[in-house]
Amino acid sequence: MKAQEAIETRQSIREFSNKPVKFDAVMEAVDAANHAPFAGNINNLKFILVSEEEKKQLLAENAQQYWIADASWIIIVCSEQQKLEELYDERGKNYSKQQAGAAIENILLRLTELGIGSCWIGAFADNAVKAHFKIPDKWEIEALITVGYPKNKMRKPTRKTALENKIFWEKWDEKKKPIKKTMHHPTLKCGV
Repeated sequence: MKAQEAIETRQSIREFSNKPVKFDAVMEAVDAANHAPFAGNINNLKFILVSEEEKKQLLAENAQQYWIADASWIIIVCSEQQKLEELYDERGKNYSKQQAGAAIENILLRLTELGIGSCWIGAFADNAVKAHFKIPDKWEIEALITVGYPKNKMRKPTRKTALENKIFWEKWDEKKKPIKKTMHHPTLKCGV
């Protein structure tokens, strides 16, 4: 599968089969996160890989999304902003969130390429999860990612918002594409 196909076919899977996902596939996906762009080349991410039933159930309860426990794996994505803030001041917080998002998307796309379903979960009881998994205070949980083979055949991708409804030209709220004018130079003649 090529990158464009993975981008177009990736979808959030919330029903998983009993077929286990091999550890090697999860490692490939997490390794894809290491290829995301990082401000100042500072990779500030760590990952906790969860496969034990009791721990998956705890994550499902703390997210109040009980289907999460049916995944083969759950990846807890964590970031630490201190180094980025030291280097970039307040912008370091933004950079941390941006690069975490890029890394998470790399994981999702790699799993899609491998034919494995996933879902990015952003709502959960942060403090409870941090306490249970012994995540230090200075680290933030960016996301939970469920990993598993889809229970049902993956549906045909739905069309997202039309691109023309998302683009402005040259300034905010300008929806009409400017007409490119041909430049004429008085001293140049055609064919010369």
